Amino acid sequence: MFRQTLDLYIRRILDFLAYTKNYIIRKNPIQSIMNSVVEGIKDFLTIKKKLKMAQYRLNYHKHQLEKMENLIAQNSDHNFLKGVNLDQKR
Repeated sequence: MFRQTLDLYIRRILDFLAYTKNYIIRKNPIQSIMNSVVEGIKDFLTIKKKLKMAQYRLNYHKHQLEKMENLIAQNSDHNFLKGVNLDQKR
């Protein structure tokens, strides 16, 4: 009786280990964790460059908007549109 129970438990443990090994081979969680850590480190190290690029794009678009508003204000017939008020053409 004891030997049968022991054999059953050992077989269950071996089945569990086989399922675990097959899962690790199929999904490879260690590799995915390593990939996510490497991507996180890359993002952390390049965040300053990305911030500078975003600031440059923002300043560029602000400059383009100011140029466009100045052109609209210059070509407008109304004097009150040359101030801070918005023109309908904008």
